[in-house]
Amino acid sequence: MKYVIKSLLFLILLIPFGAFGQTEKRPNVVLIITDDQGYGDLGFTGNHHLKTPVLDAFAKASVRFTNFYVSPVCAPTRSSLMTGRYSLRTGVRDTYNGGAMMSTNEITLAELLKEAGYATGLFGKWHLGDNYPSRPMDQGFDESVMHLSGGMGQVGDFTTWFQGDRSYFDPVLWQNGKQKSYKGYCSDIFTDSAIDFITESADEPFFCYLSFNAPHTPLQVPERYYELYKDIDPSKGFADGRPFVPMSEKDKEDARKVYAMVSNIDDNVGRLLQKLEELQIADDTLVIFMTDNGPQQIRYIAGMRGRKGSVYRGGTRVPFYMRLPQKGKRNVEIETMAAHIDVLPTLADLCGINLPADRTIDGRSLMPLLNGNTENWKDRSLFSYWTRRYPERYRNMAIQKGDYKLVGHTGYDAQIKDFELFDLENDPFEEHDLVLKEKQIAQELLQELEQQYGNLIRSENLKNPPRIQIGTVNENPTVLNRNDAGGDRGIWAQEEVYGKWDVKIAEGTYNITFKFVKPLEDTGRMVLEAGTIVNQFENESTAVDIIEMPHVVLPEMTGELIPFYQSSSKKIFPFWVSLEKID
Repeated sequence: MKYVIKSLLFLILLIPFGAFGQTEKRPNVVLIITDDQGYGDLGFTGNHHLKTPVLDAFAKASVRFTNFYVSPVCAPTRSSLMTGRYSLRTGVRDTYNGGAMMSTNEITLAELLKEAGYATGLFGKWHLGDNYPSRPMDQGFDESVMHLSGGMGQVGDFTTWFQGDRSYFDPVLWQNGKQKSYKGYCSDIFTDSAIDFITESADEPFFCYLSFNAPHTPLQVPERYYELYKDIDPSKGFADGRPFVPMSEKDKEDARKVYAMVSNIDDNVGRLLQKLEELQIADDTLVIFMTDNGPQQIRYIAGMRGRKGSVYRGGTRVPFYMRLPQKGKRNVEIETMAAHIDVLPTLADLCGINLPADRTIDGRSLMPLLNGNTENWKDRSLFSYWTRRYPERYRNMAIQKGDYKLVGHTGYDAQIKDFELFDLENDPFEEHDLVLKEKQIAQELLQELEQQYGNLIRSENLKNPPRIQIGTVNENPTVLNRNDAGGDRGIWAQEEVYGKWDVKIAEGTYNITFKFVKPLEDTGRMVLEAGTIVNQFENESTAVDIIEMPHVVLPEMTGELIPFYQSSSKKIFPFWVSLEKID
């Protein structure tokens, strides 16, 4: 119902079957994305240690965009994938701190395809909001099997957090908003679920979003995959003359585990591609493989500078392979700059769907590039940034246009000399700063950077971010997790920290449960502030990690929900809070 309303408001029109003719079935779409797998984490991109035969073969049979960019961190990348817009326009500004919830007025790729008759499914990582109205099932997906927050074993994913070094095995996941126990390794489970969805949807066009949480930390993998790499030295054997950051023993061990996780992904991608063949729909299916940002740890990254979180190429350049249906081009390499914001426009073009006309779509369809049409692409610019919480002017911020890239790692009042300018055509590893030599180019790029930053920072969805809605029939109970909590900068698993959730509460009576990271040591008071309403509960027990406040009457409210446990010596923020409306 939500999307029908959106489609009426935004006048989304469908073009019959787009690029595939008026009598042909729209292509199925499989979008595969991995988490923290860098550009160098494939055999195909020069890493001789890695065993990725499936992905290597897939790359050779695909259109390969060799100059493809994403955001430096994951939630911003995923919001751009879903909308074709810079993440700040969608309200996504961070990976936690309450900044990873995408505004519900965004029109997602899943909603566009669902309106066009596609079955839609997400399997794995979402990271754009864990509560109504931001969940996949609220944003256009018919079927979803997912973990919460930014990763399994992280504080926001409270169903796996307490499993520690087994969080990737036999997890409790969320199927269509309900907790469900699974057996096996997470990447295998997500692939199994995707294959089941594809099998059930094979007779209709479908969109399958397989979003692996691997090889993100914690670095956990089945032993048989680790055995493939346990004896290698990941720092050795790269004699191509590219820059290589020295690796500690911990870095090497992390790389072995990452490579093992990537080999597992390779096998799983192979299983999915084989299923397409068995169902005789491979020639009718568009398949994309990409990753969401650079590597978190130090390892081979094809000589590029920076890692995850950085606007240097090591943090933002990723592999992007697109295998078109049978009549499309294969084994083609395109060097023109492209980005995550281009995925939605490209798929809309391929599937014959008009883009929303009421908003800025920052991306472009990549289809003209397949036909050799690069007109106006050379002058295209791409904005990149990342800082914790909100963007900071000129700090870890960049703009790339043509061969040149301006990078800011400086303050709001910086002069042009404080920036870096790189000629990527002649300096792909960003080693030689030309800002003083090419000051005019740098000034022009800085002017464009400032204009783009100023435009994005005023985005309505950034100024008025989405709120978690509590007490609706769509989600009851609502469990608030640490990933979506705001408050102190960097709030994570701390006990003594100020935290809150931005919410919209329906009037009613609630049973409220507070869970803590560790058992409470002292007696004290459980305090819940909801706007002007304050409720307190005297706790006389010790060594408990759960406190319940039954029959709490709350008015209709839009504002901050602030819970804390006050003892004689501490003020402790809960790990999660459950609110169940009973009346």
